[in-house]
Amino acid sequence: MLTLLPAVAAAGAGGTPAVIAHRGASGYLPEHTLEAYARAIDMGADFIEPDLVFTKDGVLVARHNRWLSLSTDVADRPEFADRRVIKPGKAEPDWYAEDFTFAELRTLRARQAFPGRSKTDDGTFLIPRLEEILELARDARVGVYPEAKAPAALAALGHDFAEPLLDALGRYGFGPGGLPVFIQSFDPGFLRSLRNRTRIPLMMLVYGVAGSESVSLDQAAEFADGVAPAKALLIDPQGADTGYVRRAHELGLLVHPYTFRDDLVGTGFADIDAELRAFLALGIDGLFTDFPDTAVAVRGAR
Repeated sequence: MLTLLPAVAAAGAGGTPAVIAHRGASGYLPEHTLEAYARAIDMGADFIEPDLVFTKDGVLVARHNRWLSLSTDVADRPEFADRRVIKPGKAEPDWYAEDFTFAELRTLRARQAFPGRSKTDDGTFLIPRLEEILELARDARVGVYPEAKAPAALAALGHDFAEPLLDALGRYGFGPGGLPVFIQSFDPGFLRSLRNRTRIPLMMLVYGVAGSESVSLDQAAEFADGVAPAKALLIDPQGADTGYVRRAHELGLLVHPYTFRDDLVGTGFADIDAELRAFLALGIDGLFTDFPDTAVAVRGAR
């Protein structure tokens, strides 16, 4: 384990659990847009979280998936109809960011991807590149929490995350001696490859349920500084503490569970406030949320 920067070790304001704006304030605005990140900052988030993919010409841009149909208006653009293809990992044909230049992606507009949320701002906002997000966060003095999406698949296409990501973070002042940052991924091989290249804290994203997680805590402790686990790993369906947070802390790992949503409350909880209070009581070090204002308010009420 590396010695974390004070701002990162504390995780949130005053040492309280960090509020990580999942895809920005994505409960209110189309995800992964500068406007959604700015709204999250205004709401008091400690970190904004861009999921990163590559364009054809090697530009890192923010999209939750490599495919574009859910979060953009690409399907309405006849000039790109011939870009719709089938690739491994998705049965249906779609449009993929790595098949578009950055200039082409900038002609698209973002859409609300989550069912049931307001589509008032659909067709308004651009797809941002990493540097624009870092500039916004730097000027607001908040942390960033980038995720490398599908690093192995993109490496096979000639796109390596490590150098451009680390270079951009350094140029904008994120990292040791600067502004707080975590790098996250579901790919343990990618995080292992970064371990000897950076002192930036690395977070292992973990999915599954208690007793059947994608990466064990012992494995994560070999190369990561913390875990970002699915909520089901921390509290079981009966509402009981699984001991995951305690075991992670014994191994020196931070714990940042995902994802808290006002409009999709976890099973067994009366409302989002009750769910957030239950997880905060476990001693988590931070949390991912689509509604940062709610998380900030509940954290403050403690």
